[in-house]
Amino acid sequence: MSGIIHRPVALTIAGSDSGGGAGIQADLKTFVALGVHGACAITCLTAQNPRRVLAVETCSPRILRQQIHAIFEELPPAAVKTGMLFSAENVRAVVEFLMGRDSVERKHKNRPPLVVDPVMVSTSGAVLLKPAAIKVLTEKLLPLATVATPNLYEAEILTGRKLASIEDLRAAAREIHARFGCAALVKGGHLRGGREAVDIFFDGRTEWLLSAPFIKGIRTHGTGCTTSAAIAGYLARGLDLPAAVKRAKEFVTRAIAGSYHVGKHFALNPQSH
Repeated sequence: MSGIIHRPVALTIAGSDSGGGAGIQADLKTFVALGVHGACAITCLTAQNPRRVLAVETCSPRILRQQIHAIFEELPPAAVKTGMLFSAENVRAVVEFLMGRDSVERKHKNRPPLVVDPVMVSTSGAVLLKPAAIKVLTEKLLPLATVATPNLYEAEILTGRKLASIEDLRAAAREIHARFGCAALVKGGHLRGGREAVDIFFDGRTEWLLSAPFIKGIRTHGTGCTTSAAIAGYLARGLDLPAAVKRAKEFVTRAIAGSYHVGKHFALNPQSH
């Protein structure tokens, strides 16, 4: 049949946010806005809203593997992103599948690009990655990544030192690349005292400083999820990594600028592109 549109698939492996502002929900909204078919494998259920996380209940590694298997079997993704994985067992399940221990994955000789958002702590302070899982993530998952997208606090955990300046972000991006072999986008939105939200991208050859003015009066939720999902979406559309990162930064800036009120909070508007 003529006139049927083909859309690439992007897979998000992450937690569900009952408030709809982050996690799987934010990722799928982003994929839709970018013209990509979004598939998902849910790692855990959270009871949360933009203000706090009330509870987390993890999915079993078995059902997580089966979700990923089901997607690769019929909807092979052109890009994959991971978000909140929560437990060491679930990190291992993702790693084992992507390493080709699953028969379906072995059929795909070229592993799709992988965006790892190392979600560790929520804005409200809730632990979203258990301590034992951090070790597995750093030793097993990050070496498989095409790019890691830590925020300021996550980059501090990964590098083991405080980051207080743009030069610190540059050093962190280079250290993450050197340690794990992946490109790094270190997000500096939590840096204090600046007038712009500054991120540093480094892939071993290219170093970019990506900046956008802070938009006053808006407190956001889910920007990290949206950024990593946008990178995955643009990779699925065929852009190379530096271009995908640049476009993702622009996309998130527009989404923040187009934020709308829901209840007592602001929500990102991915459709504002």
